[in-house]
Amino acid sequence: MSENRKPLLGIVSKLPNGIALGNSGKTHCPLCLGLFKAPRLLPCLHTVCTTCLEQLEPFSVVDIRGGDSDTGSEGSIFQELKPRSLQSQIGILCPVCDAQVDLPMGGVKALTIDHLAVNDVMLESLRGEGQGLVCDLCNDREVEKRCQTCKANLCHFCCQAHRRQKKTTYHTMVDLKDLKGYSRIGKPILCPVHPAEELRLFCEFCDRPVCRDCVVGEHREHPCDFTSNVIHKHGDSVRELLKGTQPHVEALEEALAQINIMNSALQKRVEAVAADVQTFSEGYIKAIEEHRDKLLKQLEDIRIQKENSLQLQKAQLEQLLADMRTGVEFTEHLLTSGSDLEILITKGVVVERLRKLNKVQYSARPGVNDKIRFCPQEKAGQCHGYEIYGTINTKEVDPAKCVLQGEDLHRAQEKQTASFTLLCKDAAGEIMGRGGDNIQVAVLPKDKKDSPVRPMVQDNKDGTYYISYTPKEPGVYTVWVCVKEQHVQGSPFTVTVRRKHRPHPGVFHCCTFCSSGGQKTARCACGGTMPGGYLGCGHGHKGHPGRPHWSCCGKFNEKSECTWTGGQSASRSLLRTVAL
Repeated sequence: MSENRKPLLGIVSKLPNGIALGNSGKTHCPLCLGLFKAPRLLPCLHTVCTTCLEQLEPFSVVDIRGGDSDTGSEGSIFQELKPRSLQSQIGILCPVCDAQVDLPMGGVKALTIDHLAVNDVMLESLRGEGQGLVCDLCNDREVEKRCQTCKANLCHFCCQAHRRQKKTTYHTMVDLKDLKGYSRIGKPILCPVHPAEELRLFCEFCDRPVCRDCVVGEHREHPCDFTSNVIHKHGDSVRELLKGTQPHVEALEEALAQINIMNSALQKRVEAVAADVQTFSEGYIKAIEEHRDKLLKQLEDIRIQKENSLQLQKAQLEQLLADMRTGVEFTEHLLTSGSDLEILITKGVVVERLRKLNKVQYSARPGVNDKIRFCPQEKAGQCHGYEIYGTINTKEVDPAKCVLQGEDLHRAQEKQTASFTLLCKDAAGEIMGRGGDNIQVAVLPKDKKDSPVRPMVQDNKDGTYYISYTPKEPGVYTVWVCVKEQHVQGSPFTVTVRRKHRPHPGVFHCCTFCSSGGQKTARCACGGTMPGGYLGCGHGHKGHPGRPHWSCCGKFNEKSECTWTGGQSASRSLLRTVAL
């Protein structure tokens, strides 16, 4: 199975919190973080203690065996399943790289032992950097000697017993402290099938090391040779494969370096852009705040100006009211309490005062209004280089000052759109410069006032309004244009709707000879003729108008209305010529 294939069934084991996965050197397990104990080499070339692997929860994967199915493909399990081809495969996940590991029939203990890791653990323990070594024979006492012949680590008691035996009397013993400079002090690798025999031979057929007993037994007919004789051939093949792998390592390292460089450049670029955004935002906020303060100051000035005008008008009206009341009260008192002589004596003064008061001009309406509006979408110029929006508008449209403009004010054609423009102004005659006013338009036929034409009003947002309508029938129409329910200048006005423009049935040409392809019978409404029996006009000949014209009516304007009625009143029939 592929290493990166995800399990289909079962539960993936989880590591305890706080444990970081990854190789911790050559001597420590990446799972328990301690020195390796019976380390096993996984297919992904990560090494883990046997005990740690056994603690991982395995999962079951249904695999298809036999036939032509691809056992290394995930899609194979979705093919047609036959009972005889289904097998259950037990697997675990590598705790370092999360690769799927398919366990052999013997389980975790059937995985390859990492003898390099065993040797490194022994060297580290020897240097005092790890736990103390225990005797290989008694598995109880600490090691003092090493038998260089047996490659066994022995305690003091087992070392003496080792020397007393006849077979091991002459074995070389070395103190452990003398082995600290060695690079390899591993034990002999024994055959898993014959534990008493060391693996010294290699079976070429089975492609695995074997012992002497294996050669005379299971591998009797297989080609076998000593490991020292075949190591060069197999070592060279591994080196050749390694040579092909190393460029990928270099390429990946370069790719990662480029990614790191790009990531660093990205971070710097993001920081630079963030600084630009921050600077822009701060400047924009400052400009908006300054514009806000200006608008509020402008609004306050408008308020003060309008209030002053109202207070002045109020004071004038109050004074006038006081004078009126004084005159009224005095006159009423005179008329009700005064004698005839007193009335006649005082009449002159009273009449003069009352006449003067009655002539005083005053407005019954407030001199100012509350028409103040904020227009957030109107441009307000620039502030510190930033485009600013939002203005305060106190203008009020005056219907009497509004005017109508356009060529279609008094003429139109049936079933064709007529249009004109309404230009709104304030009381001072200045263009409003904004839209949003209440515009009412009505187009009424003079004879059929109950069948009005529906007008369209488009607000141009600049104080002008585009008004259009399409009359269905010819006749006289009345057009009303009102602002705030008051007629504007020139409203109402009448429009004469003429019939639809008559198109030309002929051709716009220079002469009948050219446009008809030289036909003698082709005639033209211009009345021109050519010699030689030609009935139509020709360049420079009799009756030729000297410029392009319509063959149907003789008009010189190409975009004119045709006046040909189709009759035979003319001496020459108005035959249409054919354009080439």
